[in-house]
Amino acid sequence: MEAHTGDQLLTYGRTVGRHDRVAEIVEVLGEEGAPPYRLRFEDGHESLRSPGPDSVVQHTAARNTAERPPDDDPKRR
Repeated sequence: MEAHTGDQLLTYGRTVGRHDRVAEIVEVLGEEGAPPYRLRFEDGHESLRSPGPDSVVQHTAARNTAERPPDDDPKRR
């Protein structure tokens, strides 16, 4: 799992009645984007977590756009 500041961590609800939770990654404490992460939830609560297999990182659109080569890149032709 690799994340960057500003990405979101989605943790799926694993039991009936438990909803998915989304938190913003405000700090990456591991090397090269690895956990643990400092998270901020929608209610303002912050937590330090090393996510398990029920979690996925949702990368921010700004980062994904910055990593894509431009349309006029000769490598894409």
